[in-house]
Amino acid sequence: KMAADIFPRKKPANTNTTAVQQYHQQNLNNNNTIPAPNWQGLYPTIRERNAVMFNNDLMADVHFVVGPPGGTQRLPGHKYVLAVGSSVFHAMFYGELAEDKDEIRIPDVEPAAFLAMLKYIYCDEIDLAADTVLATLYAAKKYIVPHLARACVNFLETSLSAKNACVLLSQSCLFEEPDLTQRCWEVIDAQAELALKSEGFCDIDFQTLESILRRETLNAKEIVVFEAALNWAEVECQRQELTATIENKRKVLGKALYLIRIPTMALDDFANGAAQSGILTLNETNDIFLWYTAAKKPELQFVSKPRKGLVPQRCHRFQSCAYRSNQWRYRGRCDSIQFAVDKRVFIAGFGLYGSSCGSAEYSAKIELKRQGVILGQNLSKYFSDGSSNTFPVWFEYPVQIEPDTFYTASVILDGNELSYFGQEGMTEVQCGKVTVQFQCSSDSTNGTGVQGGQIPELIFYA
Repeated sequence: KMAADIFPRKKPANTNTTAVQQYHQQNLNNNNTIPAPNWQGLYPTIRERNAVMFNNDLMADVHFVVGPPGGTQRLPGHKYVLAVGSSVFHAMFYGELAEDKDEIRIPDVEPAAFLAMLKYIYCDEIDLAADTVLATLYAAKKYIVPHLARACVNFLETSLSAKNACVLLSQSCLFEEPDLTQRCWEVIDAQAELALKSEGFCDIDFQTLESILRRETLNAKEIVVFEAALNWAEVECQRQELTATIENKRKVLGKALYLIRIPTMALDDFANGAAQSGILTLNETNDIFLWYTAAKKPELQFVSKPRKGLVPQRCHRFQSCAYRSNQWRYRGRCDSIQFAVDKRVFIAGFGLYGSSCGSAEYSAKIELKRQGVILGQNLSKYFSDGSSNTFPVWFEYPVQIEPDTFYTASVILDGNELSYFGQEGMTEVQCGKVTVQFQCSSDSTNGTGVQGGQIPELIFYA
């Protein structure tokens, strides 16, 4: 991603465009020479002339051999430019302990990441990619280039999801980035089951595994936590070049096994899952069965207190509700509303109105979209008791919602045609620390809008 918004690049005035493009290509290819006698005249600003020197052997007074053995790349540098961009380079070239070396080996930084850092120092351009951003962050931290490091963290926060949250948690702790760590925990807590089932979970280090298994606010069934830990153990065996036997899986898990709150599982999950996995000893299995069934419970090494999980918040957008003899009817039509938030949240479900004519059961197809793309949907049933209360309908997994973008919440109901409906709708609702804005949706074909209708509540984690 080119950060043109942060560092806008001016177009050269009265410049030979062909020549500029030629030199730019030479620059990228690390060409040793610039043949034109007056190349400086092609660029009106010192910034642009300085950028020509990026990855260019012309006037280079130092070279870096970057990358691990077998994957190195030799890159040119200019001490003055580098020293102006980094205090580490300044100490390296001009400090009291400076060494006059023509070639410097850097085996712990990837060539692509080092080039990204040099591009920032020379060109004031931030060029980040998903597959190199962590390595670039490492380089920026190593050479104390704080603005590039901040851009890397912002990039990671923007691309943060349940798929990569566990890996980024591990890296954020390594790089001592508390804000990124907090963002990772928010995603892992709210979308715990997705995060635990992701491939990235198996790539984390043991310390991160322990911190996740200890997490009090993890919003997941304990059987999912157990299965994720076994998957991690299998991959860890491969990393340690061990055969993935039951004994070796237990060995690599070590004391972390007892952080899994097996006694808090549903009895069916334990009996059909953990008890038959082979990872527990016979005594442990027997003791846990007794824990479920006996009045006098045995002492266990496993944590037996359920996790607190997360408490969902409810954003109610109507000030009152009503019912009439001819409203609210459902004949396969869609009730829909658009909303936007000012902070990242995770939509867990919707609160819906029920029957105004006594107890009734509804079938509800709920859906969440962004710019026409379905992010989450579920088909379920709920029972209404005839009151004007709202009744929750849940997505299979919470859906991550980014700030300052409108999303579409929709529901198609099938059941008793007459139900309560909301009135005196609000365009903006403050719910805790989150501000939610509402606007009408073109998908709504059953009358729901900002002022009245269905979908009175958004249920979310924040």
